[in-house]
Amino acid sequence: MAGLMCDDFAASRRTFLAGAGLGAAAVSTMLAEDALADQSTHFPPRARRVIWLFMAGAPSQLDTLDHKPGLQKLFDTDLPDSIRGAQRLTTMTSSQPRFPIAPSVFRFPRHGDCGKPISELFPRVGSMADDLAYVHTIHTDAINHDPAITLIQTGNQAAGHPSLGSWLNYGLGTMNRNLPSFVVLNCEPRGQALYSRLWGSGYLPSRHAGVAFRSQGDPVLYLSNPAGVSREVRRAMIERLKLMNEAVLARGGDPETRARISQYEMAFRMQASVPELVDISGETKQTLEMYGKQATQPGTFAANCLLARRMAERDVRFIQVFHRGWDHHGSLPSSIRRQAAEVDQPAWALVQDLKQRGLLDDTLVIWGGEFGRTVYSQGTLTSSNYGRDHHPRCYSMWFAGGGTAGGVSHGQTDDFSYNIVENPVHIRDLNATILHLLGIDHRRLSVKYQGLDQRLTGVLPARVVRPILA
Repeated sequence: MAGLMCDDFAASRRTFLAGAGLGAAAVSTMLAEDALADQSTHFPPRARRVIWLFMAGAPSQLDTLDHKPGLQKLFDTDLPDSIRGAQRLTTMTSSQPRFPIAPSVFRFPRHGDCGKPISELFPRVGSMADDLAYVHTIHTDAINHDPAITLIQTGNQAAGHPSLGSWLNYGLGTMNRNLPSFVVLNCEPRGQALYSRLWGSGYLPSRHAGVAFRSQGDPVLYLSNPAGVSREVRRAMIERLKLMNEAVLARGGDPETRARISQYEMAFRMQASVPELVDISGETKQTLEMYGKQATQPGTFAANCLLARRMAERDVRFIQVFHRGWDHHGSLPSSIRRQAAEVDQPAWALVQDLKQRGLLDDTLVIWGGEFGRTVYSQGTLTSSNYGRDHHPRCYSMWFAGGGTAGGVSHGQTDDFSYNIVENPVHIRDLNATILHLLGIDHRRLSVKYQGLDQRLTGVLPARVVRPILA
């Protein structure tokens, strides 16, 4: 029940678990039971786990999912002032003498029974159009990458708040004993830097933070024993540290001491579970071919999607896959072709693989970035080349499985994909919907910090996007 109850009772429970007078053995037993607790939810969940394919840098909705055919006849005309209004601009385009409209150079064939137009950049994703739910009216408060990614990941533009995965770990607990409940997979470096606070636990205990896997060396830092240290010696060291930490916990009740105990134990178990997890030698040739040629190359998006499926099978609750390089201020057509070619097949394969293994129904898959791109060109516009600046007013994402409805599109933007015409979906609404699908009422998942009841969705109104639910 940790995290899902009223704050006073939650605080009392934490105080009780850590309180003075509890013997070391009792504390150890409680911690072991708590680690695999079958946490209650506010209502029956649709999803048990989440795989978020995060396209860092912000893919252009105009060139991917939000088809605007009427723009072709407006090529290189100025965006009307009535459309742009008082929109805040970045310093990268605010000094431009004009804002020429740049229609997408890509075709948008219709797919599936739903007839969804999807960019030719994503033929495989298009082939599963009837399995996906689309939201075209996501909007955010931030216009630059750092605050925008921080907002969508933690519900706040300021650093120091828990990430979504940490909230889920805190509220629902773990579903397995041998792997972290929250794992982060970063693809090969390209584009903006990512920072650990995006998967940090903020003011929640540090044991709820995400664990970042690496593509080279040990998947997790310090996983291997030092030279000359056997597994038996490592076990003895862990036991001695556990006794010392339990004594400290009984005296002071610091929850971080409890976190250290559980983290040492988890690290020891991961020495056996992680090598088995990342060993794909048992995957069939057919499966590897489905994910594509890069599926056997650690650190690629294809390899990380395959690894995400293996984690889902092992009940890792929240898996974040970051794919960078979508910040296309210039040379967008050529750059986005490369980006899309890297993610189209693996993203399709992940959904199909989960589906054929019976995991898609209770696994929510999310695809999207931190904001959208402008309809006007940044810099020089030609018939075959353009760039797009940041655009927080509207952008598109897709969802699969986990209680979402296939073939459904939600929200409508204007003819320029610049303003929302109907059904806006704020980042708060997005996070409220994700929590809802996992059985959590976003208004009731809170922790008291600095005198305030802190929530992922903050204090402003947030609503569940019910039209995309199955």
